[in-house]
Amino acid sequence: MLHYIGRRLLQLIPVLLGMTFVVFMIIRAIPGDPAQVILGQQATKEAIESLRAKLGLDNPWYVQYFDYLKGLFTGDLGESLRTKVPVQDEIWQYLSATLELSLFAIIIAVIIGVNAGIISAWFQNSWFDYTAMILALVGVSMPIFWLGLMLQWVFGIQLDILPTTGREEVRDPVQAVTGLYVIDIFMTGRLDQLGTVLKHLVLPGIALATIPMAIIARMTRSSMLEVMRSDYVRTARAKGQKMFWVVYKHALKNAIIPVLTVIGLQMGLLLGGAILTETIFGWPGIGRYIYEAINFRDYPVIQSGILVVAFIFVMINLLIDLLYSLIDPRIKYD
Repeated sequence: MLHYIGRRLLQLIPVLLGMTFVVFMIIRAIPGDPAQVILGQQATKEAIESLRAKLGLDNPWYVQYFDYLKGLFTGDLGESLRTKVPVQDEIWQYLSATLELSLFAIIIAVIIGVNAGIISAWFQNSWFDYTAMILALVGVSMPIFWLGLMLQWVFGIQLDILPTTGREEVRDPVQAVTGLYVIDIFMTGRLDQLGTVLKHLVLPGIALATIPMAIIARMTRSSMLEVMRSDYVRTARAKGQKMFWVVYKHALKNAIIPVLTVIGLQMGLLLGGAILTETIFGWPGIGRYIYEAINFRDYPVIQSGILVVAFIFVMINLLIDLLYSLIDPRIKYD
């Protein structure tokens, strides 16, 4: 197991290096000059050239790239061109917001999606099965920006029961310790803020969870249908075991491997794909942080933000691979 983990971690190096090169080249293909954006349209040519030299943008691309790599290996992610703050000092507050939202969304997606898929397979061709699969198809097809706006309109404006923007109450901010507000509330003892923070999570969490929930439900149903036709399931039923235990103890354990793969992929996609949700709900996450950096041509922020998200995505997939061997003893990583 340790040998496998070490080998996978070593494989991260060329993957991340390749990713840094691709991102580096793509963002420099974006029209616009960072120096021009910073100084404004009225800036003189001399001022722009001076700032370009100060930022190192007048160097050949390969020199800029190796300077960036040198900074990475020394733990320096660069300095934001917009805020003049080192990226490593400000990126966590945005990343932690996205992590909290993504974890909340994936928990909703897993609980509802897995159980909907199980019940659909259990009662195949029933009204619940047809209804759940139609809703799953709608969930996959529904544009997230439209769903977000509808949730805001219904629950935030018409019913006025849930907040539509932000992570917290402006008048009573959460004291950040880890950046994950639900955890910070318990660490600081401000349990009175828990309800407010959870209310702010509900609407963006549901909007973000819709597509993963639908995909997980469909995959769970498909996998469960295959497993429930197996001999050991028929044997368990023949022995008189209750159907609930046959489904959740025997069938689910053997059907969960492909579902875990989907959950891991969806969790990674949530981290990088939450930009629409974060924009609609005013959520200060990493997706919105990178989006604003793109508008500002803030190269260090774009490069570092995508690198961090890619690293987490790969680590999530490694964790899912390790879970396989815990769930299914037949899978060995020797």
